[in-house]
Amino acid sequence: MTVILSKLVGTSEAATRLKKLILMVAPSNSAVIIQGQTGVGKELVAESLHDASRRKGKFVAVNCAAIPRDLMEAELFGYEKGAFTGALKTTQGKFEQANKGTLFLDEIGDMNLDLQSKLLRVLENSNVTRVGGRTDIKLDVRIVCATHKDLNELVSQNKFREDLLFRLNVFPIQVPTLKERLDDIPEIVSHLLKKTQQLTAGDPVVSFDESGIKALKSYDWPGNIRELKNILERAKVFFPGQKINHEKVNKTLLGFDQNSFFDRAEETASIWGALDELGGVVRGQDNTVQAPPLPEDFSRMFDSSNSIDIRKLLRDIEIVLIEKALERNSSNTSEAAKDLHLQRTTLIEKIKKYGL
Repeated sequence: MTVILSKLVGTSEAATRLKKLILMVAPSNSAVIIQGQTGVGKELVAESLHDASRRKGKFVAVNCAAIPRDLMEAELFGYEKGAFTGALKTTQGKFEQANKGTLFLDEIGDMNLDLQSKLLRVLENSNVTRVGGRTDIKLDVRIVCATHKDLNELVSQNKFREDLLFRLNVFPIQVPTLKERLDDIPEIVSHLLKKTQQLTAGDPVVSFDESGIKALKSYDWPGNIRELKNILERAKVFFPGQKINHEKVNKTLLGFDQNSFFDRAEETASIWGALDELGGVVRGQDNTVQAPPLPEDFSRMFDSSNSIDIRKLLRDIEIVLIEKALERNSSNTSEAAKDLHLQRTTLIEKIKKYGL
């Protein structure tokens, strides 16, 4: 829709409506409350509001649930030197840091009532007073809040000020869940994988085939985009350099079984053990008997090379051993799997992976 909203990925109907609302609300200086489930990307929406507003100041974020109650006032409004023990110098608060810009108050529903009263005064007169100070500081700050809680319910429980809610709730924005925008998953996955690849250049690239994407789109995503990020991190660990299908998505990524994970680790270790316990004889070019290589023998490769592609080395060892096991068992995968100390399904998966 616009490069300004490039942080918000997706072209589904729900994503398009959200982007249109942001572009409509952004030019205003009025307060905004962003509501939505945990993990839907409320902070990205707040950043996009700031970017589209063209405000010249900074975007400053504060998590109201993460800062201890007795420190929150000083964090927001700043403090004068000597205002309390440890106040060694005059320090600006988040409001001053966000002057001419946007202050994002995440999890506003966790703010205590006393601080809510002080926030209301700031919103009414656009002035802040540092802790221990006597001078009002005039500011131009746009307030954007976010919460996953029902603020009206908190008002009825006397846990949130009704007058503050009226002041903040000028433009309410509801962020759709990932379940409401399943059509965006291919684009979101591509964006997130590209982003992590830039941060970890050199790591094997992970991708999903059509069946893998279909499996992702069939899931309910209770943890929303945050959960999807975790799944992609898991994919990088379990399937480096591979194209992931629906079976890998459903059995390993979405239905993570810890016991299965340790089985895989033991199977990988058994391949190294096989190098040490093959038995029989190996003959060199001069027909002399040589012992099979020991795991520590591979360290000598650094004597002739400054770097070793360990993933390629392990892959090549796997391929050689699988091919030999299949050859000596007349392509019987059950018997070959026994020789390799692998589960038959794992061996079949590796055969497909390497195109053997």
